[in-house]
Amino acid sequence: MRPLPCLGLLLGLWSALGSASPQQNVEPPPVISVRTDLVTLPVTVVDRHGAFVTGLRREDFTVYDSGERQAIQLFTSEDVPVTIGLLIDSSGSMRGRREEVTAAAAAFAAMSHPLDEFFTLNFNEAVWAGLPFPVAFTADTEQLRAALSAAPAQGMTALYDAVDRALVHLQRGTRDRKALIVVSDGGDNASSQTLDAVLEHARRASAAIYSVTLVDPGDRDARPRVLKTLARDTGARAFTPKRADEVMGAFARIAREIRSAYTIGFVPTAAPGGGFRPVRVVADAGDRRQLLVRTRAGYYADPSPGTVR
Repeated sequence: MRPLPCLGLLLGLWSALGSASPQQNVEPPPVISVRTDLVTLPVTVVDRHGAFVTGLRREDFTVYDSGERQAIQLFTSEDVPVTIGLLIDSSGSMRGRREEVTAAAAAFAAMSHPLDEFFTLNFNEAVWAGLPFPVAFTADTEQLRAALSAAPAQGMTALYDAVDRALVHLQRGTRDRKALIVVSDGGDNASSQTLDAVLEHARRASAAIYSVTLVDPGDRDARPRVLKTLARDTGARAFTPKRADEVMGAFARIAREIRSAYTIGFVPTAAPGGGFRPVRVVADAGDRRQLLVRTRAGYYADPSPGTVR
């Protein structure tokens, strides 16, 4: 978690304008100021049928840090705006799939909160921004569609370099909640970064990493398990659509999940000793429903007091 100024806890309430387009005037996003030792978790809850569970209260959740129960200091179920990165594989293995990916990503943006901010990165053996310089983020769906449509599919694949750069760019965003959507087959044959380094970067980041894995049955370089691991460790989901309508459905599901997420924060009761600390969140609404919770696998605690990531 990126440290923020020590100003106490301040939650500004806001009201969304439903189906308003990004160009309309809307309320500014809420401002959240928290202590530097607060660990924040994006949390998604589904029932045994996979349906999103909303309307839960703070007291319906229990948080465990390295097996020790923690008091919840921050809780919100509001549909807050999000910084979202779209990381699109533009290597030769994606040839023939770009049109359906562009259509699905554009539909995803249209389903988003009017105050969400987006960026796109494309990658083959190189990584480059989709938005025109010097635009770092946009809420304009037409500008986003143009950025998604511009890249050809050719060359080798530097997936690890691309994820690493996307996580850095996400931190420049102004929204407290952050998500990255990776469209690829999971293969890599051109990165300078290693998989282990990227996995550690992902676990240190506060972003949920969703993946839409497009695999050609004859592609021996595909590595879907890499994308599943990134999604699992960051509290998100991995999708493996086969047809164009399933690609659209995957993006729609991600949009609904982001809109349905909770944010939970706690201050560790024990002084962090450094290293990775596993986290578990349990939800019980008291009505005997079987609820499944997805969140980050944990966080990194630095040896110095008051610093968590």
